[in-house]
Amino acid sequence: MDQNKQNEEDYGYQLFPERNSGRFKKGSVAESLFTFNHKCQVMLKVALDTSPYAKLLLGAMKQSGCTVYKERHFSCEDCDGIVSGGFDATTSQIVLCQNNIHQQAHMNRVVTHELIHSFDHCRAHVDWFDNFKHLACSEIRAANLSGDCSFSNELSRFKFGLKQHHQECVRDRALRSVLAVRKVSREEAEKAVDEVFESCFNDHEPFGRIPHSKNDAKYAYRDFQNRDRYYANL
Repeated sequence: MDQNKQNEEDYGYQLFPERNSGRFKKGSVAESLFTFNHKCQVMLKVALDTSPYAKLLLGAMKQSGCTVYKERHFSCEDCDGIVSGGFDATTSQIVLCQNNIHQQAHMNRVVTHELIHSFDHCRAHVDWFDNFKHLACSEIRAANLSGDCSFSNELSRFKFGLKQHHQECVRDRALRSVLAVRKVSREEAEKAVDEVFESCFNDHEPFGRIPHSKNDAKYAYRDFQNRDRYYANL
């Protein structure tokens, strides 16, 4: 097998065919005519303008010297399977799967999840391609802090009532994410997730807490703004 093709599959690029196909140029007439793309762009704007999760992450990244621009750092594309989004570390770009995201609440979660990866890329110089522990850590943080494992989301999946359920949800979703984008055995993925779980689960930056709900995220965003004003006045 061609080595470049092998690398693409190992790193999960097969889930995002438009990353390599070049079928549409960004901003082309063909792209703008697709309803899915237009809807994706509208929902993305709403998420960036109104979601307290996204607004906090955007502010934290700007503060860290990694300002995010909608046109540069987000791309609505068709994806394979049931994947909802991804972070392309080679381009520092967030891919939003326009054919699989149909509701605003889902868009908000995906944008938040991928912005956490982007934040980690900015602050921690993550080795996405060669260090499974780095990848596992960011997936743990994204599942923990994005609302993926909120009570309401788990209720909709008919999963609730278990002791330490939030932790189990985070571990499960992080494991599934690692397996989706890397050709590793389940045993290898579980080992990577388990080895970093405690430290990464307890890393709540930039929220300062686990935002279990939209209200929690609003309070975290308010605290972030207050910290920002405090340091600006020193």
